[in-house]
Amino acid sequence: MITRRSLFLFPLAAALLLLGSCGKKTPTLNLLVWEGYADPSFVRGFEEQYHCKVSASYMGSSDELVTKLRGGSAGTYDVISPSSDVATSIASAGLAQPLDLAKIPSYSQLSPQLVSLPLVRVRGQVYGVPFMWGPDPLIYDTTAFAQPPDTWNLFWDPKYRGKISVWDDLSTVYMAAQVLGFDKPDPTQLYNLTDEQLEAVKKKLLELKPNIRKMWSTGGELTNLFQNHEIVAAMGWPLNTADLRKLNFPVGETIPKENTTGWIDHLMITAGSENKDLAYKFLEYMVQAKTQKLVTDKTHYVPANPQAAQYMTPDEVKILHLDDVDNYQKRLYFWQNVPRRAKYNEIWNEVKAAQ
Repeated sequence: MITRRSLFLFPLAAALLLLGSCGKKTPTLNLLVWEGYADPSFVRGFEEQYHCKVSASYMGSSDELVTKLRGGSAGTYDVISPSSDVATSIASAGLAQPLDLAKIPSYSQLSPQLVSLPLVRVRGQVYGVPFMWGPDPLIYDTTAFAQPPDTWNLFWDPKYRGKISVWDDLSTVYMAAQVLGFDKPDPTQLYNLTDEQLEAVKKKLLELKPNIRKMWSTGGELTNLFQNHEIVAAMGWPLNTADLRKLNFPVGETIPKENTTGWIDHLMITAGSENKDLAYKFLEYMVQAKTQKLVTDKTHYVPANPQAAQYMTPDEVKILHLDDVDNYQKRLYFWQNVPRRAKYNEIWNEVKAAQ
């Protein structure tokens, strides 16, 4: 009798255990980040380690991120990757969680130049960890140029009518300001333009419109414009260059003589996140040297953790400028907080609306 009862109870217990495990919901970490920052090549390792799912949405501009957060999405997403032009305002507005750095042991390995900047420090607290950084380079179809172009002024050349693309982002405003020389002698002026300077930028960008085939919003969109031979030059991301090379497209990338703007992307935990413990684990995982190497493989951006170089070949170190960081950074004007961002956007929207 006991044996027969046991034979009955074992399958019943197994079935109840299975039902119980099915009822447990897999924790999901929701991201709102730049393209390339949630690639399976490195995110899968985190999912396996912490038995969770990472769900990513991508943003096309810093302003899109801020608009979504202010619109109530701070509780929809757990981790965001704001660039250096909006990171300060996100922290100041209470849209991100101040960080307990003791929960991110690899923070101590991050570049001293990056962590010393005031971009994510508000009221004595740290709101983000530097993750990746890089330039906004001039990308071009090598079959259209006998020599690598060396100036942003080529965008205005009449022979490239309808063959240029610019990013639907304020970085295009910064670029036009550079062409007009407003970064001399102080590059930070790009983020503090006067009304007169903004009007001059607007006039300069209106003169560019006949040459613009399309203003791109996502990296994939720009890649397609090159692939379809709709454009020959654009301001883009190193990620675009890497993707086009994988497709065997004849692409080149350069920083013109006027220099270019650059960005530092941070990882932040939103104030409304309901998965803060998991989010901390994600930040720690993403800034570890091994993960940073995997991210650079996908994006070709420069890692915030210099120790990632130990996992790279000498050529990879050179391509990412990790062998001469200080001199390379002198050619980049890192995005900063723009106090009159609303006015900049007003100018940019007027340029876009003009026929």
